[in-house]
Amino acid sequence: MIHIDKVYINGEFVKPHGTKILTLINPDTLEPIGKVTLCDKKDAAYAIKSAKEAFKTFSKTSIKERAEILQRLHDAMSRREEELNAAAIQEYGSPITATRGRTRFAKNSFLTIRNKMNKFKFEQILEDGSKILKAPLGVTAAISPWNANYTHICQKIAPAIAAGCTVVCKPSEYSAIETQILCECFDEAQLPKGVVNIVNGIGEEVGSYIVKHKDIALINFTGSTKVGREISKNAAKMIKRTILELGGKSPNIILDDANLNTAVPNALKIAFSNSGQACHAGSRLFVPESKFELICKMLIESLQKIKIGNIYDEKCYIGPLINQMQFDRVQSYIKSGIEDGAKLLTGGLGKLDGFKGYYTKPTIFIHVKPSMKIAHEEIFGPVLCVFTYKNEEEAIELANDTVYGLAGYVSGGDLQHAKKVAERLFAGWVYINKGVYEGKGVIPHVGAKQSGIGINGIDDYLQFRFIS
Repeated sequence: MIHIDKVYINGEFVKPHGTKILTLINPDTLEPIGKVTLCDKKDAAYAIKSAKEAFKTFSKTSIKERAEILQRLHDAMSRREEELNAAAIQEYGSPITATRGRTRFAKNSFLTIRNKMNKFKFEQILEDGSKILKAPLGVTAAISPWNANYTHICQKIAPAIAAGCTVVCKPSEYSAIETQILCECFDEAQLPKGVVNIVNGIGEEVGSYIVKHKDIALINFTGSTKVGREISKNAAKMIKRTILELGGKSPNIILDDANLNTAVPNALKIAFSNSGQACHAGSRLFVPESKFELICKMLIESLQKIKIGNIYDEKCYIGPLINQMQFDRVQSYIKSGIEDGAKLLTGGLGKLDGFKGYYTKPTIFIHVKPSMKIAHEEIFGPVLCVFTYKNEEEAIELANDTVYGLAGYVSGGDLQHAKKVAERLFAGWVYINKGVYEGKGVIPHVGAKQSGIGINGIDDYLQFRFIS
């Protein structure tokens, strides 16, 4: 069993000042797999001080120098790819195929940003000789969740480095093994001292300290809307810039002309992505009233074909929830749905038979009313709510009836018409006839309403200065 008792600050692996120890549990086997010594405020202060000192020189580096760093980061991660995959499978029960995809996406984010940086205009000369200078913003904070931990870290660090900023990162303490391997990649890539600093710690202590610190110029956070609100409040006091990728209750509309043989199985994959532990999960499914019975039958048939458990199996799609707390949270929502009068199409309360870990039954509710708790709150587990609509206008109105606006999904036979429907969904990302992003590298993660702020591009990390 591994004991992580060093943190990566100022280009070195140092013993933290903090003394609290967290035991890491494999959610599939419920066996302890490691321990991590958590940082405290003094460790966070040292990380910020190191980043501030490093910014003095790193902010003056050339595009060529930063491009070489981004390339080295990609190469270092490529060499440790299988170790990162294995750590993610162990730490939060992600099926192997999903983990591989996220690891590739993480390492490729450095190349995508490098290519964008090479074309980016950091200076713009106007007709009268005036100049718009885009200068590095300063020390930035990156706070990432346990679901796809290193993917989020890389997506936050890549544009910061491209812009010439330094970073203090507070990843989820539940992903410490993944983070440790990633830190070793950073060290192997020969990052200049203090450019990237990592502190494991609890959000209420270490994360809060970083967010409130006067030397942090930007906060890039991925996590719950509840925490995002608190970060916004604290950032507003010092007029700090924020990038927030928050929760979601994403709608998925199956249009009347959709090919149900692909739309229905796809709807389940969208809803149960990452075992439902995904902010973009399409957890609200809207189906034509006239096809409700048929689609219900197809949902049950499609679910029976989805492989659950044995997360090392290439065909596995649904694994366990990360820990007991998350399992209990999902169970409470299922109980709430039953008590509020929603009907179980399949699934329900209790652990999935035949599994030792935190496996909840993939659950589908029908006859869900918009007023129900399960209809409008983020559950973060494999729970799908099915709604019916009489006409397309009603479908769009119901889909947009949420405080969230992270993602949306549309299935339809007429692609041009489906695009028109997609454009009317109030969401940051909308996918048509598919459930995952099939491009490469970093994409904008702008969210609408209470799902977030910012784009996570190079511009976010720059201060524009007009010189005349």
